[in-house]
Amino acid sequence: MLLKAIRNIQPTPSRRHFLIGATATGGGLVVGYYLLGRPASADTAPAAAAINPFAGYVQIGTDNKVTVLSAHMDMGQGCYNGIATLVAEELGADWAQMDVIGGFGNPLLYGNLTWGGKVQGTGGSSAMASSFERYRRAGATARAMLAAAAAQEWNVPAGEITVAKGVLTHASGKTATFGELAAKAAGLPVPAGLPLKDAAQWTLIGNEKLPRYDSLPKSTGKQDYTLDVKLPGMLTAVMVHPPLFGSVVKSFDASKAKTVKGVVDVVETPRGLAVVADNMWAAIKGREQVTAEWDDSKAEKRGSAELVAQYNELAKKPGTGTARNEGDIDQGFAAAAKVLEASFEFPYLAHAALEPLNAVARVNTDGTLEVWGGHQMPDLYQAVAAQIAGITPDKVTLHVMKTGGSFGRRATPDSEVIVEAVAVAKALGGRAPVKVQWTREDDMKGGRYRPLYVHTLKAGIDAQGNLIAWRNHIVGQSILAGTPFGALVQHGIDLTSVEGAANIPYAIPNLRVELTTTDVGVPVLWWRSVGSTHTAYAVEAFIDEVAEAAGKDPVAFRLALLKDHPRHAGVLRLAAEKAGWGTPPAAGRFRGIAVAESFNTYVAQVAEVSVAEGGHIKVERVVCAVDCGTAINPDQVRAQMEGGIGFGLGAILKSQLTLTNGAVDQGNFDSYDVLRINEMPQVEVHIVPSQESPTGVGEPGVPPIGPAVANAVYSATKKRIRILPFARNNLTTA
Repeated sequence: MLLKAIRNIQPTPSRRHFLIGATATGGGLVVGYYLLGRPASADTAPAAAAINPFAGYVQIGTDNKVTVLSAHMDMGQGCYNGIATLVAEELGADWAQMDVIGGFGNPLLYGNLTWGGKVQGTGGSSAMASSFERYRRAGATARAMLAAAAAQEWNVPAGEITVAKGVLTHASGKTATFGELAAKAAGLPVPAGLPLKDAAQWTLIGNEKLPRYDSLPKSTGKQDYTLDVKLPGMLTAVMVHPPLFGSVVKSFDASKAKTVKGVVDVVETPRGLAVVADNMWAAIKGREQVTAEWDDSKAEKRGSAELVAQYNELAKKPGTGTARNEGDIDQGFAAAAKVLEASFEFPYLAHAALEPLNAVARVNTDGTLEVWGGHQMPDLYQAVAAQIAGITPDKVTLHVMKTGGSFGRRATPDSEVIVEAVAVAKALGGRAPVKVQWTREDDMKGGRYRPLYVHTLKAGIDAQGNLIAWRNHIVGQSILAGTPFGALVQHGIDLTSVEGAANIPYAIPNLRVELTTTDVGVPVLWWRSVGSTHTAYAVEAFIDEVAEAAGKDPVAFRLALLKDHPRHAGVLRLAAEKAGWGTPPAAGRFRGIAVAESFNTYVAQVAEVSVAEGGHIKVERVVCAVDCGTAINPDQVRAQMEGGIGFGLGAILKSQLTLTNGAVDQGNFDSYDVLRINEMPQVEVHIVPSQESPTGVGEPGVPPIGPAVANAVYSATKKRIRILPFARNNLTTA
């Protein structure tokens, strides 16, 4: 279900102005900023505030608790921690009094600024870039209002009041906590034009030793996820999805299912059937007794082998669209002393997050609706839930839950699991709240994969070993076409299909990047680092081949081509230096290197591998250099690089999702293999010191690891890995 309301998303941010607004709620202080298309002024504040009078960025309660309402969802990447850091830094709060919850329902407040500010959503490693200024300003505004309240209370100048660790202090000895002044502060004028701290004054931003504010609940099991939601009288539903993508229900018989103890009902939804029961086990047992007949006349029935064969044929032809075209590619190849060609195949990949998809819906007696879930795109889900329920969006309350992983999976343009939960609750007449919980098999077979891709590359070098021509033809499905984000498909080019390839940083005089978009019925979606998951591998593995053909060191060859990209070159040099590039590795070890930029963050990695008899590969060590601008939480940056490396390693070494006659072959981790803890290498992360604005780290650690390992394996075996995963090349992990 697609919404016209958000089809006008713009891919680039426009000029922004912040309007400060404050309200009192429950005796506390709420401070927020409203994104407007015109400069802020006092007379526009009430109208903006009226959109959502109880929403803001910072809430200070009389209990002295500081709650930040985040515009972005935390799915393990740590954005709540980063946003709390921004607020606490300017507010002068004590770290122990901070908490963060998900905000929703007001695009003017919570719109993603890197997406143009019109819609709320988390993705593209954008949370810190979108939050850096506005959340610091929110903290600074709240601090100034508290200081003004103290100044009136004590009859002293506000400029003489200091704020630190949640306490306001005056030289006279007078002190007060935030909670004691919150109510008074809420009634004061909202200041404008407040200066922010200089970087030299920061005590929390960039602090290497700052612990995560949510470490305790997560480490003690007290943190609730959607999986943990329990409501009075709640029922549990499991889905019966079609066996083929594109099939729809023709008929079904639920009579046997309804005889299973605990089963309450079996209802049809827009996405299949739902077996509703008192508990999960009863729902699963009931599902086993449902018989259904499916109309598969419009279903996708091709298997992976057929699709790859078709893609390879298409790759031999000219692309149907051109993403980048510079110089004269034909003339460049004609002038080349040596021409190289290679083809790469990338399988479908599942997201395989720890917490399978789920959502809880409750229809209230007053006609309102509540939905609990990993709301990665709240505006969309709120509107879709309202449409399903037959109410207006303002009557839908979202409970934005922390989520056990997503990697893009919970940002579905058709709001699939939200649709299911609300549809089931509605079908039951609202008599009970319903949790729709997918099993691992549902999650694995339910679609929304990283698309299958084929790349064909061709490179030409002159007699001096200079790269003078480069052609990359990419074949695969569009993620964006047919979604509310379809405006990003320009001139037949889905930007997510070619990112990392069309913006290749190397200085090549004759360069052409083409795309052929295929029509396949397998549902696809962005997957951690999206296009760069395959483009970085193809580019960086092939550039190593070209460097070898030119007789040049891979690092030196790259650096010569990066003269116009100092940040790429910077991380490349740093990673090479820290890994000891240029000096022999230990006996039995082999190195490879790669560099990639995704979402404005630059990452280079050196992989060190060993290869035992029988082709058993072990990635022993990875040295990673990252330039993400200002590192708000350095420890979190390191954690995300480490996690991205592990995530990417599993994908390139072992993971693949295949289809036979249109049906998914894999159902759980016994057949869809991921990296195991004993296979995780030693990882060193080096952060480039920077005063640039922060960019994201949730995804950019993934793209370089594959080609770095592939290049290291070539160094060891003289075998180029062009078909992924490595397991398809008689290479296994030890």
